[in-house]
Amino acid sequence: MLATEVVVGLVLLAVLPLVAIAVRRRVLQRRYGTIDLSLRLARKGNGRGWVLGVGRFEGDDLQWYRVFSLAPRPRRTLSRRSLEVRGRRAPRGPETLALLSGAVVMECRDPDGPVELAMESGAVTGFLAWLEARPPGATLPPLR
Repeated sequence: MLATEVVVGLVLLAVLPLVAIAVRRRVLQRRYGTIDLSLRLARKGNGRGWVLGVGRFEGDDLQWYRVFSLAPRPRRTLSRRSLEVRGRRAPRGPETLALLSGAVVMECRDPDGPVELAMESGAVTGFLAWLEARPPGATLPPLR
């Protein structure tokens, strides 16, 4: 009897974090527009440093949350007032394994330096439209 309770307890400990991650993702997607969005957190060689996440558009900000995290706050927030798109490209070499199939890499810049985002090609159109819908008076950096 005790062995069964221990096994059930271990299974619950293994399943609970997965359920919590799924519930968190649903909550993130409920109120605002979201996209699957990978962000390059570290500029390591050979296409490394990419982390899968969810991007949520909230007003002038694009909030990025890691997929496999329980953190209630975004890991990174990008403001459309200061985000500049430098270019776009297809994933190269090992990046094709690290990113979702059909992803487009957007090379951007913000006040903190270079930022690389990867998203589906359909999401690129929405991302660029969101950037172009800056409030009056905001400068629009050129798309290169």
